[in-house]
Amino acid sequence: MSSTPTPSSTPTQTPDAVETPKTTEPQPSYVKLAMRNMVRKGGKSLFHFSLTAITLLGFLVGVSYITR
Repeated sequence: MSSTPTPSSTPTQTPDAVETPKTTEPQPSYVKLAMRNMVRKGGKSLFHFSLTAITLLGFLVGVSYITR
């Protein structure tokens, strides 16, 4: 008989045993991520912002006209 170890007797490292490095840096806030995205997609974000502002202004003027 040979003295080679069987696969069941060899120590195996499970994925649970491997420690992942934990960062002490907190997750970026929602506002920070939104601002970063807005800078990256400048033209589209400005278009959507202006469209939203015009729509909101139109809605408020419309409601004030109806309820006067």
